[in-house]
Order: sequence, then C-alpha cells, then structure tokens
Amino acid sequence: MTAEDLPLQLARTKRFSLGVPRAFTVSPDGDRVLFLRTTSGRSTTGCLWLYEDGEERLLADPFALGDGGEVPEAERIRRERARETTGGIVSYATDEAVRLVVFTLSGALWTVRTDEGVPRRIPTAGPVVAPHPSPDGSRIAYVSDGALRVVRIDGTADRALARPEHPEVTYGLADHVSAESLHRTRSFWWSPDGEELLVVRVDNSPVQRWYISDPSDPTRPPRAVRYPAAGTANAELSLHVVGLDGDRIGVRLPKEAAEAHPAGEWTDAAFEYVVEAGWGDAGPFAVVQTRDQRSAYLLRIDASTGTTKRLHHQRDAAWLEFVPGTPVHTAAGPVLTTQDVIRGLWMPATGVRTPEDMYVHDLVGVVGERIFFVASEEPTESHVWSYDAVGGLVRLTDEPGVHSAAVGGGTVVLDSRTLDGQTVTVLRDGRPAGRIRVLAERPVTEPRPRFLTLGERELRAALYLPESYEPGTRRLPVIVHSYSGPGLQTVVKAAAWWHAVNQWFAEQGFAVLSVDGRGTPGRDRAWEAAIHGDQLTPVVEDQADAVRAAAELFPELDTSRVSIRGWSFGGYLAAGAVLHRPDVFHAAVAGAAPTDLRLYDTHWKERFLGHPDVQPENYERCSLVAHAHKLTRPLMLVHGMADDNVAPAHMLRFSAALLAAGRPHSVLPLPGSTHLVTQEGVIDTLLRLDLDFIKNSSTL
Repeated sequence: MTAEDLPLQLARTKRFSLGVPRAFTVSPDGDRVLFLRTTSGRSTTGCLWLYEDGEERLLADPFALGDGGEVPEAERIRRERARETTGGIVSYATDEAVRLVVFTLSGALWTVRTDEGVPRRIPTAGPVVAPHPSPDGSRIAYVSDGALRVVRIDGTADRALARPEHPEVTYGLADHVSAESLHRTRSFWWSPDGEELLVVRVDNSPVQRWYISDPSDPTRPPRAVRYPAAGTANAELSLHVVGLDGDRIGVRLPKEAAEAHPAGEWTDAAFEYVVEAGWGDAGPFAVVQTRDQRSAYLLRIDASTGTTKRLHHQRDAAWLEFVPGTPVHTAAGPVLTTQDVIRGLWMPATGVRTPEDMYVHDLVGVVGERIFFVASEEPTESHVWSYDAVGGLVRLTDEPGVHSAAVGGGTVVLDSRTLDGQTVTVLRDGRPAGRIRVLAERPVTEPRPRFLTLGERELRAALYLPESYEPGTRRLPVIVHSYSGPGLQTVVKAAAWWHAVNQWFAEQGFAVLSVDGRGTPGRDRAWEAAIHGDQLTPVVEDQADAVRAAAELFPELDTSRVSIRGWSFGGYLAAGAVLHRPDVFHAAVAGAAPTDLRLYDTHWKERFLGHPDVQPENYERCSLVAHAHKLTRPLMLVHGMADDNVAPAHMLRFSAALLAAGRPHSVLPLPGSTHLVTQEGVIDTLLRLDLDFIKNSSTL
C-alpha cells in the first residue's frame, strides 16, 4: 500500500476502530474480564470475549449463533445515539457476580455463563432492547415495544411490568436528550434483592415531530422522529418503583429548585432532566437537573413511599457539567462532581476534593473505599488515578497518552493509547498479569504530530508536515482541521484516527494544524465556560490566533493560503471561520454543520446559549444562516441526508440563505448517511473530494 491508500483503509477499518477491545467489565473478585471486540481489524461483527487466568476465550460469536435478522427500531436508534460502527454484539449486561451475561442479536435475547460458555437463546414476547439481568441472575428485565418486561432465566413467566399508556410513552428507554446530550445509557435499574426496579417513564407526546426522508428513494416514506429543538418542549420524564408483581409507586420528584438557584437573564428552575439514577445499598437515588441547567439535586428515594430527600444541591452560574460515573456511594457517603473552579470530584462526608489543577474526565469505579478515576494535569494527556484515605492520590499510569480503566476486586484493566499505539494491560494486585490483544490495523500513513503551545492563551495544537519536507525549500499552504467544540479533544498524545488523516493531508503538500480552543474539555472550568453566550466568536478567534502563532514559529507556513475543514461542530467552525475571518481563512469544507442553532436540541444548545425566545441575540450571533451574506471565500457544504442529530435542514437552510445573498458555494449531499459517516465508498471518496476542493479553490 501507499500513502494514497489511507482513505480506503480508514473506511475499511471504520476509522481504525475494528479489532479494538472495549466495554470492559471486571468481576467483583477480579478473576474475570469481559469485553467486546471484532475478530480482526477488518471484521465489522462484534463478539463477546472473556479474559480469565491469563487467557482470552470467545464466549459468543454472532456468526455461530445465526445472526442476520433486522435490528428493532428502538435498538437502531440507541445505536445511532451511541455512534456504534459495528454489528453483531454491540453491548451486554451482567449479573452482580459477572457470571451471567445477556445480550441481543437482531432483537433476540441471548445468555451465556462465564463458567459454561454455551450461549442460549431465551424466548421472549417480542423484540428485545436493553436487557439487564437481576443481581442474582435469576431474571432478565428488558424493553419490548415500549413496555418493561421481565422473564425468568429459563424463558418462563415472561410478563409486562409496565405497559405504555399510548404510543408516545415508553418505559425503560432513554429519550433523545438523555441519550444524545446527557449520555445516559440506562433507564431502569434493579434493586439489590432483585424484587423491584427503578424505571424511567418517557412521554414524548409534547415533543415536536420531525420527518427524516431519503431523497434518493422517492418510494420510501419519511421517518417520523420526536426532536426537542432549542426553546421547544422536552419529553416528560418521571420515575417509578415497579415490583415484580406489577405494583408501581410513582417517585415524587421536586418540581423546581426552590431556593439558592443561580439567577440569570433566563432562569427556568423546573426539573426537566434526569441526569442519572440507580439503586445502591441505601436504596434508589436520582440526579435531576433544571431546564436552565444551573441547579441539580441528588435525591435519595424511599422505595416504599416514593418520597425523596435532597442529599445535595449542585449549582453553577453558567451550567452544570457532570463527571461520567458520578455519583457513586461509598461507606463514607456519595462521591459527587464539584463545580467550583474546576471539574473535579468531591467527597462531602470527608471534605476531600481533587486538587484544583486536576481536571477529572471520568469516575471509573470504586473497590472497597478506593476510588479510581481518569484525570488530566496537562490537557494533552489523561491518566488513571486512585484515591483512598490510607494511600491518598496515586497515579497508576506514566507514559504520555490517554489512559482509561475498568476495575474489580484486585484487578485493574488499563486501556492505554499513546502515540505508539494502543495496549490493554491487566494488573492484578498492582502487578502486570497479562494483556488483552488489540487487533486494530496501524495506519499506512504514520502520523507525525508536533505538539505546540501557542499564543497568550497557551492554545494546545498539533502541527503535521510532509515527511519529506525540508525547511526552507518552499512554503506550504495550510489546512486547519479542528473540532474545538465541547466534549472532544483532538490535540492529544495518543493514537487517534484524525492524526493519521491529518498526516495524509500533509503528505499531499500541506501543513496541517489542529487546535483545541476555548470550550474544549481538559483544562479548567473558566476555559469551558468561556463560550457561554457565544459559541462561535471565541472559537474562531482561537483558530485564527493559532495560525498566526504557528507561522511565527514555522515560517514555512504560507498564511496567504489557509483552508479549514471539519465535521459536526468542526464543520460549524469551518464555515464560521470563512464567514467571519476571511482575512485568515481562504476556503472551507464544512461537514454536518449545525448552521441554525435553534434547530439543535434543548439540552445541548440551551446549555451554552440560553433560551432562544429570551436571548435571541445569542442564537443570532452564532447562526451561520444569519450571516450567510458575508461569505466571500470558497465553501463546500457536506451533509448526510439521513442525519437525525444535525438534520439536513441545517445544510439546506444555509445553502438557501447563501443563494439568496448571491454567494456561490458547493453542496455535496450524502444519501443514506447519518451523522457518523463510515461507509466504504463514501468516507474515503469524501476525503479525496475535500482535498480536490481545497487544491482547486481559486485562492490556493
């Protein structure tokens, strides 16, 4: 293969995600590790694996089980929200001892025991979504046609515990906001004794209906989706304690934050979001958040009465940012997110907080009283840490990179991505005990990022130059490829698909620059909140400043020929850059760009910009559609026509505004593609078209 083959390799490996082990679960005794992985770096079928006694064992192979049917619609939606790129087994759940594993294939329910290894199909009343076994493994709860059902492990006594009252109601499934913006993947939880469940009821009827069609197939009717755009009604959520006998107790959640709620130009103290919930030894609990996202309550629920007791009130003047994995409960009390100054962990019962210079990404788990979490002290790296009262804070990883973990008993599974690749190491009582294989392919174009700190704001950036380039021989046109939005860092010292793509573009004769500006995670609270009220201006300015600062360090960068490309928020940034800073950016490729922010969902957009009816100036300032008349540079818009996250209406409205203003531009629709484009023949061709457009732009 040659460097020109990288786009095709990227497509065939699903952005180098195939063959990567993921979704680790460690048994409480530390003896067993479950995980998902395809069988090679080209296989797209996920399999269930067991690591035990230093050996890997295949527990469930979809090919051997005859998988090949249709995926239920609710499962298809769940996979889209989770950005799943594979088929086969894509998720699983276990009993408390991690002896029984349950999963679905094409809507059928399957089980396998780690001590037997023989998969069994369990008959059910209908297609199965989101199955979870009881703690003792005797029953399995699942969702079918919006109803929460339970079946014995032998397939008997299948019955509905909660049936939807009308077609827009579901029990045990996440609504759009919870899945897409809050990343809450579960909507029911077993009690420790396996006699009751805490269940989320969703009523989507208040949510406006949108229609997603396939213009390439006029015979196919449009698909209706409930999409809560900014400023419109959310789904109505409620919590219920449901017994195995079908008895139900409604949880009396507070209506609104009654006191000490932060003020703002727009204030809505009504609790509309269920951020997290669960069932610990002390009973069920929930975290609820207000519509304006400035207050959240941690509630203890009385399972027998449905009454609640507030354990903690979190608040923030801008918006609350929750650490995934919190809250968890230890003998000393809950471990929470803290919002004062930085994103960190707080143990109220002990008064212990993580240090102010530590940004906590994720709480991994608790073993006894030892807490494991992932945190950064330097934005380009994240490491696994532990804390207990005896040992204090201990960093478990050393090599520069992005590390994560799963824990259980005396076992820690370290998932480490460095610039040299990815390794998964199993530690037993603190000592290496083996490795889980990573079967992903290495990119045929070897990434060579140079990590930089640029300008007064110390912007973290990565620069890619052609391998054969000799300084002083010629000046290089520049491509900026940044995401620079909330929730994702691209300037990391770790193996990542975008490093390879950026290097491939560099090998075509460019200098490529990637920048994590204000609003990206990994630094501190002020850095994240700098985009409150304006998601565009600070981000564009950071990219422009980074180009100037990089050119001062590397005179070979030709700042008279700068293009910018990106996808999703990165596409929004690219289009915004040529609209507002044509003096710096001379051409742009904008993929899946949210151009009219009123069309994006409530939780994600109101978090940053407030309510569009109360603060319309924020939406106007950040809208690309409203500023279409400013375009003076070449621009190509790309959009998947089946995208139900950033709907194709974004691209079409922007294009119409550009046409009305007499601004030439290019449009590339992708029939059948969703927000995550990985299809062979699409993503690879798209990279080449991006390159051709940039090369052919008149200013370059």
